[in-house]
Order: sequence, then structure tokens, then C-alpha cells
Amino acid sequence: MDPLLIESCHSTWVFDTDHRRFRRVLKGVDVAHVRPATDWWPYESLELVPGSDAFVVVLNPEGSRLLRSWRHVGNRCENCGEVTAELAVDDIDRLVAS
Repeated sequence: MDPLLIESCHSTWVFDTDHRRFRRVLKGVDVAHVRPATDWWPYESLELVPGSDAFVVVLNPEGSRLLRSWRHVGNRCENCGEVTAELAVDDIDRLVAS
């Protein structure tokens, strides 16, 4: 699987698009030593909002359960002012495999 990663203000979102599931890693958590912040959760679809850095995770077929957030783009986020973090390839592999 080649995961889709989206960096947001509070976490890194890891999407397994083959199996329609996602998990989040909270910023500041050392994934080499601590379990990721969430288990895998199913999702119906992922929508990137045109003309915006926003994205929406649709959790059910009816579209009544949603998660909304904003992507970090570039070196510094316009929403929170923080610098975008980086995850090592080994850390990403561990996140996907667990």
C-alpha cells in the first residue's frame, strides 16, 4: 500500500485508500516509541475542498458524519503558524503495518 499523508494543524492523517481506512498521529508524538494516536477507522470518501486548503473526511454513506480540517501547505501554516513536520519513511511503514 502507498499511503496518502495529509499534514494538518494538530496531526498527520494517514489514509489507506485501498482499504478505505485512516488513522491520525498527533503532533509531538514519537511514533518510534509510542502507539499512534488512533486506531484505523473506516471512511466513505475524502474530499479536498477546491480553492482551499480544507479537506473533509466523510465517515458514512449518508454523508451525515464528517470530519473537517485544513492541510498544511508550504513551510508555515496560515491557520496555526506552525512549521510542517516530517515523518521518516520507517515511521510511515510502522504506521501502515500496525
